[in-house]
Amino acid sequence: MTIAVIEACFARAEREGRPVFVAYLPVGFPSVDESLRAAKAALAAGADLLELGVPFSDPSADGPVIAQASHEAILAGGSLRAALGVARELRREHTAPIVLFSYYNPVVAFGEEHLPRAMAEAGVDGILIVDLPPDEGEVLRRGIQDEQLAIVPLLAPTSGREREDAILKSASGFIYYVSVTGVTGSAAAPLAEAGRHAAELTARSGLPVVVGFGIDSVDKARQVASVGARGLVVGTALVRTIAEARGGDVAAAVGRLVAELRGGIAPAPRSGS
Repeated sequence: MTIAVIEACFARAEREGRPVFVAYLPVGFPSVDESLRAAKAALAAGADLLELGVPFSDPSADGPVIAQASHEAILAGGSLRAALGVARELRREHTAPIVLFSYYNPVVAFGEEHLPRAMAEAGVDGILIVDLPPDEGEVLRRGIQDEQLAIVPLLAPTSGREREDAILKSASGFIYYVSVTGVTGSAAAPLAEAGRHAAELTARSGLPVVVGFGIDSVDKARQVASVGARGLVVGTALVRTIAEARGGDVAAAVGRLVAELRGGIAPAPRSGS
């Protein structure tokens, strides 16, 4: 799989007049096997693109819900290698885009010169590294480009025009715009403003922009989509749902939430992709 899979996903959603629904799931929470089942359920319920979260011991961009899940995921065997394994299993049945969501430390520990080939072999289409500055990671960036994969940048309201321009130069696939100057799970995110800025970034960069942080209801999802964002990311709400469903049917709970949110922004026939 390559960056072309991501591009086709956004093109299809644009033709259908709807935003791309991105589902974030931390690998290893509550177990690696249940992460796989939850990912399959999310895709079956209508998620267009999966972000497989690589757990890290110091997830500085994440709020308490995802931070706690990341800690538990590490104890349960979650890791960059585990995320690649989940992607490999998903590729047996699904063709939807898969992006790794990671911090830089696990990438360095894995070996940034080896990761692009491992991603390609596992069927991963791209990676988002929260704390990788635009002028760092030359070896990784070159390898990602050679494998025709995407390196997705993270932008925030505090990025500023000059830094945005520097980041956009090396962006590919899509752009992840953070709706708040804070951590994931923020309840008071200015989503309409974020959606408008996402549309402006798309016009400047030529790449689709998705908005994340703070989207946990149909109303909030519609708010982002109505002002021009090409996609939206749901993470904390899914992780909270997984936590509440532990000991029961985690995959079913994930599927219900994805179906509710996805159906609320634009009902569409489901597929196995």
